[in-house]
Amino acid sequence: METITLDNNKAQMRKGILEYCILLILSRHDAYASEIITELKSAQMIVVEGTLYPLLMRQKNQGWLGYRWEESSQGPPRKYYSLTEKGKALLRELDGSWREMVASIEHIREQSEAALNRQQQTTSDENK
Repeated sequence: METITLDNNKAQMRKGILEYCILLILSRHDAYASEIITELKSAQMIVVEGTLYPLLMRQKNQGWLGYRWEESSQGPPRKYYSLTEKGKALLRELDGSWREMVASIEHIREQSEAALNRQQQTTSDENK
């Protein structure tokens, strides 16, 4: 049986929400891949650049993203990605799902902390 490490666990959680994060970034402004990578890296959401390109292609194939080519003064033309109407609708749905998930996790955390506090109080009372 494989041992689950903290780093592996965190990486799996990041993978699960990476597509959502890409849509969030593109909801603010059109961006080319390097900009998206920079933002994901600064948020510690992506480590390997090769992870982004298959996700962008998948999102484009799903009809969530469009792109256009723009000339660049700093080299070759850049492919700028943008949200389509379908992508914007998906993002609204994902926003709701994200809020529900965060609320659910917070509820579980609060219940766990309350139980732990009760256990600690019981132990403390028994030691008196």
